[in-house]
Amino acid sequence: MARVSGHGPQRDAKETAAAEALSRRSAEVYREILDRAPEHDLVPSLDRIQAVAQLLGDPQRAFEAVHVTGTNGKSSTTRMIERLLREHNLRTGRFTSPHLNDVRERISIDGELIDQQRFVEVYDEIKPYLDLVDQRNAEAGNPRLTYFEVLVAMAYAAFADTPVDVAAVEVGLGGSWDATNIVDARVAVVTPVGVDHERFLGHDPATIATEKAGIIKPGAVAVLSEQLEEAMEPLLQRAAEVGATVFREGYEFSVSSREVAVGGQLLTLQGIAAVYPDLFLPLHGAHQAQNAATALAAVEAFLLSDGRDWAETDNSREGTGLDIDVVRAAFADASSPGRLEMVRQSPAVLIDAAHNPSGAQVLADSLEEAFGFSKLVGVVAVLEDKDAEGILGALEPVLSEVVVTRTSSPRAMDVDELTEIAEDVFGDDRVASFQRLDDALDYAMGQAEIGGMIGGGVLATGSVTMAADVRRLFRIR
Repeated sequence: MARVSGHGPQRDAKETAAAEALSRRSAEVYREILDRAPEHDLVPSLDRIQAVAQLLGDPQRAFEAVHVTGTNGKSSTTRMIERLLREHNLRTGRFTSPHLNDVRERISIDGELIDQQRFVEVYDEIKPYLDLVDQRNAEAGNPRLTYFEVLVAMAYAAFADTPVDVAAVEVGLGGSWDATNIVDARVAVVTPVGVDHERFLGHDPATIATEKAGIIKPGAVAVLSEQLEEAMEPLLQRAAEVGATVFREGYEFSVSSREVAVGGQLLTLQGIAAVYPDLFLPLHGAHQAQNAATALAAVEAFLLSDGRDWAETDNSREGTGLDIDVVRAAFADASSPGRLEMVRQSPAVLIDAAHNPSGAQVLADSLEEAFGFSKLVGVVAVLEDKDAEGILGALEPVLSEVVVTRTSSPRAMDVDELTEIAEDVFGDDRVASFQRLDDALDYAMGQAEIGGMIGGGVLATGSVTMAADVRRLFRIR
């Protein structure tokens, strides 16, 4: 007869207590990081992160990297790059920002966010070095490490310690002086450059692209999504200056064809080295197809660059690329939380993190192509430093009405101010406003169902915080 241990309840109680203690410590660590200067309050310099990295033994040199910048599409492209690399049996790291629900989303290993125990351990391991650099800066009259810089240091330390083979790293803001840019990436990716974060990056695409071009390192490969002409020029100039090989969307790689499919789209991509047909991507919109083509080109450049003379590649590009079955498997499993994500059905509630006019225009185009709503009600909250009029103007043609509100962000635009802007764009009769997001969503869902409307939906957008807050309300993890 099997013996039954009499210590089950005690063991369960101990495990529960340990889990609760770990959760408390993890929350405490995050509060300590949050207590630093926020990521939107920047001091453009690599000095602090370089000092910490040097004390840690330069962990960013322990792994290969694909570095991604741009204005829109960075996170989706970074996620696709990591997924493609992982499907090729490489151990991967992924660093993205911002997060939606949990800060640990920013640091992933082999596609899984860093676990609570390791999150705490990494912080405790590097904290003495953070304190030392903070002390030196204080003595020199300089600011201490920022929130974002600490997270970058943690990510690089975790990737080096694992160790990963390659990390897909998304720039936080800009390029040249972004904390992630201490990594010496073999492949640099620039998604479409537009106008955003003007206070830090400049007021025109050329100036912004010049800053973003700083991630292109000597001898690297630069993979460039389709760009405005004024943005492309500084990117090509930087590549020429540092001797980087350049691959451009529309020239060396492209989306050959795409058609809307149930749950996403079916693509044929022209890669750098081959044509890849019949790729199912479970994401909507032409922009996601563009992101997929860019991600594929980046992974081709990374995996096929050793010993490859790109100048002599056969123009037919047949039989020289990546394994088609591996590529298909990776794209079929691609995801991009908070990007045209459905969080509720009947009525359908979609969320999207579009937070600038170009992102809102892409969103509007994707909605018209992929969804046939008979009535679509928008719930919009915008941060105070964003172009609210431009965002609302891009969305106006696809929304029956708009409900203005605010999110949990302390930077959220005042509801009354945003309402005035919305009324100028939509007209008084198509605008409602609520101070609370949950009230705004309840009203919008009711409006979408008025008169037994079949096919009505709700779109919540305007900021990453909006996507995160709505996910939280609907208990999406």
